[in-house]
Amino acid sequence: MAISRRLAAATAGLCAAALALTACGGGGDGVTVQGAKLVKKGKLTTCTHLPYPPFQSAQGGKVVGFDVDVIDLVAKKLGVTQQVIDTPFETIKTGSALNAGKCDVAAAGMTIKPERARFIDFTKPYFNATQALMAKKGITYASLDDVKAKKLKVGSQASTTGEDFVHSKGIDSKSFKDSASLLNGLRSGQVDVIIEDYPVVQGWLKDPANAAYGVAASLNTGEQYGFAVRKGKNPKLLSLINQTIDEARQSGEYKKIYEKWIGPMPAGA
Repeated sequence: MAISRRLAAATAGLCAAALALTACGGGGDGVTVQGAKLVKKGKLTTCTHLPYPPFQSAQGGKVVGFDVDVIDLVAKKLGVTQQVIDTPFETIKTGSALNAGKCDVAAAGMTIKPERARFIDFTKPYFNATQALMAKKGITYASLDDVKAKKLKVGSQASTTGEDFVHSKGIDSKSFKDSASLLNGLRSGQVDVIIEDYPVVQGWLKDPANAAYGVAASLNTGEQYGFAVRKGKNPKLLSLINQTIDEARQSGEYKKIYEKWIGPMPAGA
């Protein structure tokens, strides 16, 4: 959609003043590369929600992580560079960020769910995920039923499958806006135990600042992560991402990325 020069100038000024990890979406400079529609020339623009290590987090003024490395492979295939935009997770899972032309692809450690697939087109799964409970070191729980029976205060991240899972067990968790706030909720004693994706918890436990905590339970929920593109509008980009995932697995590049950010890659991962 065309915009006036005055509005374009104002928008450019706002973008220049924005944080390095964010960018203004939309605009009229969309292009097509190898059949894939991109909102910005020379860029594969990725929407994510920070922080969510080891999948995406800010380090030294850059966004890095598992998801970033995989999408970098897609950008390389297209002959462009990746630009990462931090946006609320709610706008990612509902497809509103993609629909607004803010980005080309969503990469946010996002579980593939039928209700989300109504609004976005998921790629094939690129990561098998489980949930974990994190609490004071040495404490373990047999299940969420055990947690509920002990009447413990549970923390969860808003709009996530982990939160959905504890709610499905009849637990009224305290909701935190992002993973960093969730971890702080545990460390500050606001809650007794938190639920989060297992790789994220493992990443936290590598930090000496979290030495007093450990995995209290592993919960296999059968979840798988997928990247996403705009619903029904970018089939070629969807195909290119799927192709890249397959090629990375076959070449060993996926395993390198997995071991870089997660740890030893189990069979069938």
